[in-house]
Amino acid sequence: MKIVAICGAGVGTSGILKVNAERVLNRLDIDADVTASDLDNVASAAANAQVILTSPELVDRIGPTNADVVVVDNYFDLDEIERKLEEALG
Repeated sequence: MKIVAICGAGVGTSGILKVNAERVLNRLDIDADVTASDLDNVASAAANAQVILTSPELVDRIGPTNADVVVVDNYFDLDEIERKLEEALG
């Protein structure tokens, strides 16, 4: 499974979201490849992804995708990330 964390520049917040998503997936015992990307490269980065993790303000800028787009309000809230990933993957 492939999950892509997206932010504007692909460095700061997407990196935080990537690390915290990996922690949650480890808790859930789910094996997935989690990467971070910027908004400009989302089409190629998420071409074969099952899930895209992003913030509310970037959702409308992602464009067409076959992945489930999961909006995360607080990148540091592991419980929120866990709940939303379980919904997307369940």
